[in-house]
Amino acid sequence: MADQLGLESIRNIGIIAHIDAGKTTLTERFLFYSGKTHRIGNIDSGNTVMDYLDEERSRGITIVSAAATFKWTNSDRTAMIHLIDTPGHIDFTAEVERSIRVCDGAVVIFSGVEGVEAQSEKVWNQSTSYNVSKIAFINKLDRLGASFERTVKDIKEKFPLIKISPFQIPVGIESDLSGIIDLFHMKYLHFGGDECSEVFVKDIPGELLAESEAARDQFLSDVAELSEDIADLYLDEREIPPDLLKSEIRRLVVENKLCPLFVGSAKKNIGVQPLLDAVIDYLPSPADRPAYPAFNAKNQEKVQVDINDSHFCGLVFKLIASGSADLLYLRSYSGKLRMNDTLVNARNGKKVRVKRILRLYSKNIDAMDEVGPGDIVGIIGPDDVFTGDTLCDNARQVLLNKIDFPEPVISMALEPKSANDKDRLHSSLELMCREDPTLEVEQSENTGQLILSGMGELHLEICTHRLQNEFNVNIRYGKPRVAFRETLLNSCSITGVFDKLVGDKELYSEVKINLEPARLAQGIIVESTVHDANLPKSWIKTAQDTLSASLKTGGNQGYSLIYIKATVTSLSGSIDKTTDGAVAGAVIDAVNKAIAQGTKLMEPIMKLDITAPEEVVGEITGYLQMRRCIITGIDNVASSKVLRCEVPLAEMFGFSTALPKLSGGRASFSMEPFGYQEISQEDLQRMGDNNAISF
Repeated sequence: MADQLGLESIRNIGIIAHIDAGKTTLTERFLFYSGKTHRIGNIDSGNTVMDYLDEERSRGITIVSAAATFKWTNSDRTAMIHLIDTPGHIDFTAEVERSIRVCDGAVVIFSGVEGVEAQSEKVWNQSTSYNVSKIAFINKLDRLGASFERTVKDIKEKFPLIKISPFQIPVGIESDLSGIIDLFHMKYLHFGGDECSEVFVKDIPGELLAESEAARDQFLSDVAELSEDIADLYLDEREIPPDLLKSEIRRLVVENKLCPLFVGSAKKNIGVQPLLDAVIDYLPSPADRPAYPAFNAKNQEKVQVDINDSHFCGLVFKLIASGSADLLYLRSYSGKLRMNDTLVNARNGKKVRVKRILRLYSKNIDAMDEVGPGDIVGIIGPDDVFTGDTLCDNARQVLLNKIDFPEPVISMALEPKSANDKDRLHSSLELMCREDPTLEVEQSENTGQLILSGMGELHLEICTHRLQNEFNVNIRYGKPRVAFRETLLNSCSITGVFDKLVGDKELYSEVKINLEPARLAQGIIVESTVHDANLPKSWIKTAQDTLSASLKTGGNQGYSLIYIKATVTSLSGSIDKTTDGAVAGAVIDAVNKAIAQGTKLMEPIMKLDITAPEEVVGEITGYLQMRRCIITGIDNVASSKVLRCEVPLAEMFGFSTALPKLSGGRASFSMEPFGYQEISQEDLQRMGDNNAISF
């Protein structure tokens, strides 16, 4: 289908926002107005298309990203839109990360009541790091406490590196919201008919004309600041041709210099169709982003993947695990893929065969014969494939940039209730970890229990529910515990040596490694300054890979190391005595020596935002100050206060239960990982049975 329309008519977009900003509500309208569905799914009724898991429908939140493909036609063209609806809760940030990685554009939703919330900033920055172009939608302007002006000001202050410009203004506010003013065409848009599926274009009422003209002038001024062609006409007060204005806006959006703002209420069906028009008009197609950075899988040299390349290349960004065959979500970047084609997994060099190609529609699928560049599809067939793997033509093996996922911050002990559940528990956890890269499972050396680690209390709670309800495994589980980390006490330069007789062959290698703090890194940075042309490249790659893996295996207390920059500075050996295994042995020796010099324990810190009425702020701050919380600021939003805090995760267990009691049910909060800090022995002992070490 996408091939028939051409690359210029494909839009790969993500819907991203803070939890409860209206992502799924908006997506359900997109599907309905495009004719993909015949009724509007409602979160409160639990009948949405995109939130299809039982846990999602019962909780009213998005847990896993879901993809849907549909067509939309505006006045200029018809486009094929591949849409990914992402979660808003921080516990499921991996779903956002991998979705944004394969999108060319994004619709960022902000609540007209709360403005820019913590997760809004997080997903905005995630999309910026992947150079994803954005348009924004101020939602919920029909709600009590909504403010268009305040929200626009908030967005501009929080994201100063890009020009934020309203392309629409609302007519009315709160319960009086009745339509919008389109500043591009200078028309009043009113929505009516069955489920507001008709857009009535009218002249702007006289009483709104002055305000609209002022907003139009500001809109043109914003564009003129970034476009010389528009500036010349604007400054000379000449008429700006609509085609030129639209093309310049599109160029600026694609170049990430401009973010247009649109307005409305998804729940009241106001402003949805113009937003879809803007997706086609302004967000990039794959043809606008023709070259993607990659590496030659054989020699690690930098290359590019171009949409015009004849060799197929695609990235697996999500998978639905199954005991028989996994469903892989694939973004194609070049070439064509046909059913029964054989590809190579560039990560391990293994050949894989594609048995089926599928058009995705939430949990539903339609069979396809082939897929071209710039598309998002599902495939079935390949084994031993994981999120982030590149599948490519054997004739040109390349590795696309991998997807980076955050480390787990919380753990829970699991054990089967009976011997019959033991095998099912292990196999079920294996499936879940294949699906979710932020889940980890290991076995405690002390108790023999399985330790499941994830991104938060909700993340682990949903995992245990899935084990019991979806996989029918009877389990016992303990309270969630903090997942500590370790870091080195001091910087050091270490020499590691591998000198052993293996069988009748003498093996030797020597490596020098420099280890130093890297506070800004969430995890480990591994580099190499070895540039000896006489050394096999496989030795250097082995040294870096082994160094990364060794540091993650654990420090003196068994926790993975973080905040370290590790550099391979020297590598020596001989062709007749040195193998990749010998190089790995030398690296392991160096890491063990470094760890033996001493490590310190680090605990995860959370960025906590609490929105509450002013009269209950005192109760909340009193509670927080007893829990090693640092309040970094207090902002005013509408009639409420927003407390911005930094607090150890270990102090936050039970907070979701305590906050309603402290505020009379009138406060809400959001948390996200904010790094690690050293924990003192005094605090560790004070935590007693609640600390993460006592599994």
